[in-house]
Amino acid sequence: MVLYTSPFPNSFLSVLHSFSWGLIFPCYWLADRLVGSFVPTTYEKRQRADDPCYFHALCIIITTPIYLALLVASLPFALIGFLLWSPLQSARRPYIYSRLEDKNHANGATLLTEWKAAGSGKSFCFGSANVCLLPDSLARFNNVFNTQARAKEIGRRIRNGASRPQIKIYIDSPTNTSISAASFSSLVSPQGGENTNRTVNAGIKRTTSMEYKGDNSGSNNGEEREDKGGSGEPNEGEENTCIVRINGEDNGHMSDTETDNVNGQAHASGPAEPSLEGDAEISKTPNHKQKEGDSGSLDSYSASRESLVKVRVGDGTVDQSTVNNKLLYKASIMKKTSVRKKKHTDETFDHEISAFFPANLDFLCLQEVFDKRAAEKLKEQLHHYFEYIVYDVGVYSCHSCCSFKFVNSGLLFASRYPVMDAAYHCYPNGRGMDSLASKGALFLKVQVGSTPQDQRIVGYISCTHLQAIAGDTTVRCEQLDMLQDWLSEFRKSTSSSSTANPEELVAFDVICGDLNFDNCSSEDKLEQQHSLFTHYKDPCRIGPGEDKPWAIGTLLDPEGLYDEEVCTPDNLQKALESEEGRKGYLVYPTSKNHSSSQKGRKASLKGNGRRIDYMLYTEEGLYLEWKVEVEEFSFITQLAGLTDHLPVAMRLMVSTGEDDP
Repeated sequence: MVLYTSPFPNSFLSVLHSFSWGLIFPCYWLADRLVGSFVPTTYEKRQRADDPCYFHALCIIITTPIYLALLVASLPFALIGFLLWSPLQSARRPYIYSRLEDKNHANGATLLTEWKAAGSGKSFCFGSANVCLLPDSLARFNNVFNTQARAKEIGRRIRNGASRPQIKIYIDSPTNTSISAASFSSLVSPQGGENTNRTVNAGIKRTTSMEYKGDNSGSNNGEEREDKGGSGEPNEGEENTCIVRINGEDNGHMSDTETDNVNGQAHASGPAEPSLEGDAEISKTPNHKQKEGDSGSLDSYSASRESLVKVRVGDGTVDQSTVNNKLLYKASIMKKTSVRKKKHTDETFDHEISAFFPANLDFLCLQEVFDKRAAEKLKEQLHHYFEYIVYDVGVYSCHSCCSFKFVNSGLLFASRYPVMDAAYHCYPNGRGMDSLASKGALFLKVQVGSTPQDQRIVGYISCTHLQAIAGDTTVRCEQLDMLQDWLSEFRKSTSSSSTANPEELVAFDVICGDLNFDNCSSEDKLEQQHSLFTHYKDPCRIGPGEDKPWAIGTLLDPEGLYDEEVCTPDNLQKALESEEGRKGYLVYPTSKNHSSSQKGRKASLKGNGRRIDYMLYTEEGLYLEWKVEVEEFSFITQLAGLTDHLPVAMRLMVSTGEDDP
């Protein structure tokens, strides 16, 4: 299948489209500014409350007649442009595929060789987020604004979190896990409040980020990739990783020489970090005014020293309370950003609320990237880390869908691995305001490696955004039916097993997106029982109507986005770790017994908020001899103040069952 690198099949149509949009854009921009001036956000309301001279009101009185006059003057040109633009959409392609042109930073092909080096398998990390990049006037109804500046900052934060290298510390002793304060006291501080004793496996892995490489680190940080060959190292093939192994000798304590080596490496690892470019738009936007030391902002020096802590299961047994009490206290190199929690002994993977996107993020699915200029800015930022991007996905006008479409689907996909095939389908049953957007599903096939016999190893990823209007249960169920049918057709049409094309081995099949229903609301029972969940597994779900206790909602209360308690990644993370904070800043399932306002509510509510952003995976249709399991699942606060959704991330381990080389 040919991937479309331009929206039109020839340059003449592209020029004609640019000309028609040039006639439309002044009218569109003026209307957006005019409406936006009458829809203030809570941040702007607070700013104006401190203005004794009512300066902003005066500006509106002056600018409104000017905007209206210019808008009326631009209408004839916009009408001519629309008459040219609309029929051109029948020839428009459903997406644009962009590949990083800088060969020095492009190393997607290099990643394909890692599978051969990883004898027992390889892990892949997936992320998904609704970023609310609507035209500014519409975004304000969700209490966010300055779409162009937000798009640039969202891209910066994502690549800042994903490009962090990792230091992994393994404790091999099954009987003694104490570590001297002098050796690792600078890594993390334990999470307070959990003193319950329980039995877990003794191999504990803590992963910390030690530096941020900056804008020129390359899309995939290939120059710092280390050879992980050798016996006994878990997860061979992970890059940007420094591994420190602590054996059981000397009661688990490290010598002074070892201590100096580790701490010296931590201090010497980070080069000077590039500062955020001066941007007039950003300087006006509260979302980007982070305090010094804010982990989510790139203009913070300490962003390169953040610690992402992960606890993973190994062999043996140990008292977890002993580990929590003895392992690691906060010091000057880094500050804590997340603590891995495993409250239930029957849980097979790690889960956390993290202030960062996972390091070495492989695939990213975004929703609500509706604004085309914002999509370009976001793409430019993401290309610093992701080599392959599919954006501007969808259809316009009356092309292929029943109703007229004013905006695209809002879907965007970014990958570190080569994209082999892509297909898009528009949901034909959209209603209300949703019918004006070409919401649908984007299906992708990526190559993630090859076997020693040169068989391609591939994976399938689907990104979607369902009907948003409350009460449209039947519409969403129909869309889920179509999603399954289209995915099945896509897999059949893109599979290959001919002699010229060796048989392909499927490593994973993942669905990401904003499904606009949760697993706790009584109004969403039909969606909760859909057949999709019999074929695909939800790591956060126990069954229909019941989530796992650690799962939290992903829909933030828009009214509280700019509160000091949640306006930075660290603050939002801390707030969501407490039940009171979740009740204050997450949207909960609707109930007849409670008002719609979430602020300050102390009543007992079902679940931990509305979780409408999903990551699903399946074991069906994969290579029979391989096993897929979740390694970790994260709720991410790094986009605090930039969107009204919490991003989610999932790391899957594909185990081949072979011995390590």
